[in-house]
Amino acid sequence: MEARAKLLGHPIHPILVVFPLGLLSTSVGFDVAYWMTDTERWAEIAYWLIVIGLIGGVAAALFGLLDWLAIPPRTRAWRIGLLHGLGNIVVLSLFGVSWLLRAAAPAVPSALAIALSLAGVVLATLTGWLGGELVNRLGIGVHEGANVNAPSSLKQAHQP
Repeated sequence: MEARAKLLGHPIHPILVVFPLGLLSTSVGFDVAYWMTDTERWAEIAYWLIVIGLIGGVAAALFGLLDWLAIPPRTRAWRIGLLHGLGNIVVLSLFGVSWLLRAAAPAVPSALAIALSLAGVVLATLTGWLGGELVNRLGIGVHEGANVNAPSSLKQAHQP
């Protein structure tokens, strides 16, 4: 099944997801730089990367929802898409709380704010894999003849 929302023939959701993934994960890199050097400028950059990443994440989520609604219910693809979407809501929530904790003093984030961002990146790795499973294994969003009940790619990885 092909994506519902397209721009110049290409699905919009995968175009947009690179921005929040890149921005939010890079914010953690700047947090690490802040933590290692105690240079407040790195924390300020992390703060603004989170702001822009959250905006991009909401935009990507809206187009992802449109595509997910087109997947036949009670299929493996529908369940994976649901986990992918809900997981990414948690990712955005973790970064959102991190942002709120930083808002009063962006240059000096608390350990909790940094830990929440780190947890968000760890979870985004899993939800990104689920998104890859939807596209690469199941053909969702790219192939009209998508196999919405194909077995997990992990099953093939462990078979001789």
